[in-house]
Amino acid sequence: MRSQLSGITVKEIMTSEFPTIGPEGRAAEALSKMKESGFQEIPVVENGNYLGMASYGSILRKGSVTPDTKVKNFIRNLPTLSMDTEITKIAEHIIANNCRQLAVINGKKIIGVVSRSSLTKVAAGMKILKDIKVWEIMTTPVESVREDGMLDDALEIMRKLDIMTVPVVDSNIMPIGIVGMKEIIDNHWKTETKSFGDFKKSSKAQITIESIYHGAVKTIEWDATIGHAASLMEENRFSTLPVVDGKELVGILTEFDIVELISASREREALFVQISGLDDEDKFYTDAMYADIEAEMTKISKIYRPQSLTIFVAKYHDAGNKNKYSLSGRLFIHGTVIDLKEVGWDLVKVNSDLMKKMGQQVTAMKDSNVSFRKRKK
Repeated sequence: MRSQLSGITVKEIMTSEFPTIGPEGRAAEALSKMKESGFQEIPVVENGNYLGMASYGSILRKGSVTPDTKVKNFIRNLPTLSMDTEITKIAEHIIANNCRQLAVINGKKIIGVVSRSSLTKVAAGMKILKDIKVWEIMTTPVESVREDGMLDDALEIMRKLDIMTVPVVDSNIMPIGIVGMKEIIDNHWKTETKSFGDFKKSSKAQITIESIYHGAVKTIEWDATIGHAASLMEENRFSTLPVVDGKELVGILTEFDIVELISASREREALFVQISGLDDEDKFYTDAMYADIEAEMTKISKIYRPQSLTIFVAKYHDAGNKNKYSLSGRLFIHGTVIDLKEVGWDLVKVNSDLMKKMGQQVTAMKDSNVSFRKRKK
């Protein structure tokens, strides 16, 4: 994969046509430009100089943003690119920061933008991705909303998982559409002046999913190739594909998953580890989590060399005021993806249990390969 990516330049994949907004601009103006352009991050520019990005995600996370809030109050400081940045490094930046667009800079001036879609288009033309199946990198199990559910149900999933789209299913759990951040914006801020933090109190939160979801959805079979999936996304400008086995929803594939695969191919001296989704109050446990990760990855590296590990932390109230944690981990190793999930009340223990499961999976993979070689002999 690295060899197929090495000849591709930033100039080939960046776009020089993109909207911008000033730091004194209003949130409503930024959202309008996002809707019109399809960009989920808008470069913030002052006197021709690039300052950062305004995004759907930063608005959603901040909560207190109103239509009149100035853009300078929710600017994201994301990494910038040069014309010499390697494609795998761009993918790594996007994964590490969970963003959709990055600015290409010359001095202090922005000259272009590279997006997840740009990398998906690259992936669609890569021969090697015809050998990798959708089930190998899709996210499963997948969170979805029923068509008779409420708009607030979709927003809650987006907040919890730090995502921008959610599949819509019917009573038989068959995928029939997608609801995304665009629908949230369209149906909350048309005339409202409340903040996202007050959204649950809004009458608009009680709009049914079936009245607003995007129904022109395409699905992909679990055993299709990543190359085919990337082509489908690129041709239809989809960022999300529900994955089905027949008619049953079994997973979700996004541009993020494809970019993560590109990032995993990057040659590194050390293992790339990304933990996302932690609240400020939970970051106290980061050192203990990394200690458990290091201990298990050291054992794993004696079997196969791990390439990258990403862990997403979701927290929710399951009983009373006590928090329950759901950790989704994805390890790229030995040309394989190991995707596991662990749930529990103690964040550090859940992380430790997740790492142990990964170690067991790698050992099982090694034993399977040894058995195969013996049979082959």
